[in-house]
Amino acid sequence: MRQLARLLNMEKTETKISADLQKFIEKFEPNKFKMMAKGIEIRGINDMHRNIAQAKDLIARLELNLFVSHNAEMLSYGAFEVNTL
Repeated sequence: MRQLARLLNMEKTETKISADLQKFIEKFEPNKFKMMAKGIEIRGINDMHRNIAQAKDLIARLELNLFVSHNAEMLSYGAFEVNTL
């Protein structure tokens, strides 16, 4: 919840996050993430396959206009991205 408050404060000074991305953050509750121009990078993931599957399932269930992106470089530091369409 603290991270969401931090995001909302950032929203006032920087770019606005989409409502879909805000819903995703509230429900997925990532421990560590970095704001990006069109989404977030979720970091520090141990079980990458399980977390990516959960993120995709949450996006589908809530019918959010988001998608999950990852590559080998992100895998090396335990991260994946959730971006707006």
